[in-house]
Amino acid sequence: MGKQTSDFRYNTGATKVPWAAVGENYNVHDLMEFIKFLMQGEGKEYEDALEAVWKQVKKLDALATPPGKLSLGSKVEAAEAACNEYLKTDSSTFVTNATAGFEIAYKYANLKEGDEVIVPAITFVATMVYPLAIGCKLVFADVDPRTINMDPADVARKITPKTKMIVPVHIGGYPVDLDPIMELAKKHDILVLEDAAHAFGAMYKGRMVGTIGDFGAFSMHEVKNITSFGEGGILCTSIPEYTPHMKRARFLGLDFTCPIKDWLYNITPIPGKEHPFVPSNSSTTEIQGLGLALQVARNEEIIKARREAAEYLTERFSENDAIIPQLLDTEEIKPTYHMYLFQIDPAKAGGDIQVLKKKLEERGVTQIAHFGPLYCFKIVQDMGYDSDEIAKTCPNCEEVFYKRFTHLPLYGLSHEQLEYMADAILEAVAEMQAGK
Repeated sequence: MGKQTSDFRYNTGATKVPWAAVGENYNVHDLMEFIKFLMQGEGKEYEDALEAVWKQVKKLDALATPPGKLSLGSKVEAAEAACNEYLKTDSSTFVTNATAGFEIAYKYANLKEGDEVIVPAITFVATMVYPLAIGCKLVFADVDPRTINMDPADVARKITPKTKMIVPVHIGGYPVDLDPIMELAKKHDILVLEDAAHAFGAMYKGRMVGTIGDFGAFSMHEVKNITSFGEGGILCTSIPEYTPHMKRARFLGLDFTCPIKDWLYNITPIPGKEHPFVPSNSSTTEIQGLGLALQVARNEEIIKARREAAEYLTERFSENDAIIPQLLDTEEIKPTYHMYLFQIDPAKAGGDIQVLKKKLEERGVTQIAHFGPLYCFKIVQDMGYDSDEIAKTCPNCEEVFYKRFTHLPLYGLSHEQLEYMADAILEAVAEMQAGK
């Protein structure tokens, strides 16, 4: 095999004066701190085990060499390949987080000040920050009161000639009803960005959520079903001609196909829907890539465990018709059960969700409505939006958020903890019904 041409970035090829690929390598002492962080503990037995590991790691260090690359290398490529296989796509691009993925999709749309973007009234703030930052008009679609997802009928009412994007969010990993949204988008030439932050592994009518819209972005943040060492995201596209540009859109438009004179590469713009755009940097590390690939491999096991917990709670909650339980799998809809979407009927329960939440807090049951009405945030109000007027256009949102729903944990709980939570909720609702 012939020698490679020397490349200063990766210290390859024959050279007498090398350029280190990694500025400062992590050493054996750093590795031990990493092990202690990932495997935390205390006490003499733990300390003795650490000492034994330290001795073996020092032996390994004498035989090992450090990695030649720490970002955007083979581990990132392997993670993307694993996501492609799992999601049945060829466009998976590993980025710093879902928010960075949203930004790439928004930039592709060539959004500008005054353009309208339809977002659900209830979601996480990351969904809306880019269009808000550049002066787009946010239009808040009301939610389906049963799923807490974007209501396609309200989307249809709120489309105008200025609408450039629709952003359905799969709250709690329960798929949005996408067919009518995609039909509206096609009719009006509007791009669809799926906020699939909670929905890695969800299915809608035989297709993987996040691959149905023009773009879909998943979150691998530490609280999601699977993670990539605390942060990360996957961006997909269903626009075939855009797929080859995804990796450059992640890293500043770096282009090795047309280097400038006497140099190694070029920086070229990324094609957008109407004109090119300038990308930013959302590159990811090899450690993140390794972590993601490992967890993608067991995602179905994770969803199965979450589903079983949800099925147990739904069965228990059938004892009281004031409780509106999480919707479960059907032939067409398969959620990820990121959270248990719990609701009550205030009229039947003898009080609203705020009363129930206080009773559950007293019983030590962790629950919270993780996502509130976006239009209530001060940042939105200070940008000129009238929260009261928007609330009038989103009656379902107002009703479910203030009176009906909260989220329950599903994962990492023992059967005894699930049983206690179900018992506590049933007892608390019964108290409310008894006027206590």
